Amino acid sequence: MRQPSCDRNLRLWVSLCGLFGGLRGTFVTWNSRPNIVLLMADDLGIGDVCCYGNSTVSTPNIDRLAREGVMLTQHLAAASVGTPSRAAFLTGRYPVRSGMASAFNMNRGLAWLGGSGGLPTNETTFAKLLQDRGYRTGLIGKWHQGLSCASRGDHCHHPLHHGFDDFFGTPLGLLSDCRASETPELHRRLRVALGVSTAALALVPVLLLVPACARWFAVPWGLVLASALLALLFFLGWFSSYGFVRRWNCLLMRGHDVLQQPAREDRVSVRLLGEAVAFVRRNMRGPFLLFVSFLHVRTPLITKEKFVGRSKYGRYGDNVEEMDWMVGKILEVLDKECLANHTLVYFTSDNGGSLEAQARGERLGGWNGVYRGGKGMGGWEGGIRVPGIFRWPAVLEAGKVIDEPTSLMDIYPTLSYVAGGILPVDRVIDGQNLMPLLEGRARHSSHEFLFHYCGVYLHAVRWHQKDCATMWKVHYVTPKFSPPDAGACYATGICSCTGDVTHHDPPLLFDISRDPSETRPLSPDNEAVYGSVVRKVEAAVREHRRTLTPAPQQLSVFNTLWKPWLQPCCGTFPLCGCDEEEDLIPHV
Repeated sequence: MRQPSCDRNLRLWVSLCGLFGGLRGTFVTWNSRPNIVLLMADDLGIGDVCCYGNSTVSTPNIDRLAREGVMLTQHLAAASVGTPSRAAFLTGRYPVRSGMASAFNMNRGLAWLGGSGGLPTNETTFAKLLQDRGYRTGLIGKWHQGLSCASRGDHCHHPLHHGFDDFFGTPLGLLSDCRASETPELHRRLRVALGVSTAALALVPVLLLVPACARWFAVPWGLVLASALLALLFFLGWFSSYGFVRRWNCLLMRGHDVLQQPAREDRVSVRLLGEAVAFVRRNMRGPFLLFVSFLHVRTPLITKEKFVGRSKYGRYGDNVEEMDWMVGKILEVLDKECLANHTLVYFTSDNGGSLEAQARGERLGGWNGVYRGGKGMGGWEGGIRVPGIFRWPAVLEAGKVIDEPTSLMDIYPTLSYVAGGILPVDRVIDGQNLMPLLEGRARHSSHEFLFHYCGVYLHAVRWHQKDCATMWKVHYVTPKFSPPDAGACYATGICSCTGDVTHHDPPLLFDISRDPSETRPLSPDNEAVYGSVVRKVEAAVREHRRTLTPAPQQLSVFNTLWKPWLQPCCGTFPLCGCDEEEDLIPHV
């Protein structure tokens, strides 16, 4: 723990930096490119942060960002699960445009590092835009956008092939499967499907040899041996897919190299923090882009001992408070190095909190405040409304709150603008530059309509009626909860996008400016403009669909299937394993 005298010294240093930075900010803010620090939590509910209304979990450092910056109250993810949401964040485009949206319920995100799907090589991320503008770009933490395409090590989907100069972290993320003491997370039906499919792939070379060995198989003992071989291949296919989940999926990498397999999950978070601090110190001359993609706060909720039992909300709350401490350490290094005034800091989550996450009667997911639903639940607010906080002391007004609709996709054009870049003109960019809104030069968001997908299926549409500041939301499809009165899909682990859903004809209509909980659906009987609102939204849907072009489905069954030849491995496959311990960065 820092001594009181050290705290006083740090406050004095920050004050001097603030004075210098304030003077500097008057003449360099728009004459030079700011440093950029992006902080993204994993499955954090908007109601888990004090500045958004929580009173049971302590988040002083995130609250400090809101106090010193601009807080968005209607900030929205482009999907309610991580892989497509992060793809939209990185590219500024709806995930359906890049093929990063699934037509299936069981593989809505990447489940394997040995799969062939991932962020397409022809997509241009904001990291690539800023790299081309002279930024040093780094990703610390979770990627979850794929790794290889055709062979182990081609790394076509790797962060270093998408504009990041440095990568240190977990290419998939951490699952409950990464910890032997936790209940396996991967869905039971997905286990069966991928296990059988992997076994079938393993049988292909054997079947090719059948004609040449027909005489050998004709004898009785040959049939017995062949049956035993098939059974062994099936077992190996199943076990390699699921018996080795921890070893296959739970990796720690630096650049293209695997450092730990499996990762020592209890030390990963501290190492990520050390790497983030080191990146800032290495690149103080700037400009730099640092994307810290936390492994917090999804299961398995691995938390340092000093934070265990500190919150009033069990293991989940402890994990939130540890993440907030990590945010504080990153802000501290910006203060110490006099970078705060010249650094745009942004905090968010990839989607809402998971309501189904639980084990042995304990809730392991977040709280989405007054908003209905959660992670994986289509267009319901609880799964897509996320925190959104910007701090740039030299430019943005402190303590400002904006109630206009904004999107994670807006980060793409916003970063391009502040870095002096040019947006690609050969594709549709769905995000909007937020700087006019954040600076107060614009009163309203540039978004009139926002489309809320579940996989490739359009579930809901939001219309910001600017002439009267009303926020309408139309639901065409909603997931069915199981059990029906549970408010979540506890029976299946995650709600469906298609099949076991409810189609609404006429559609559900909510005025979420007055009913943010989406509990009072409107109809022609109680809302005079129901028909005109629905027609206006349907016209917008038709126009939106005209802008969509076919894209290869990165989350197809084949692309998400585990393939032995794509599995990252340190050592000799299949006996993969290594533990390259490195010195941690001191004083974090």
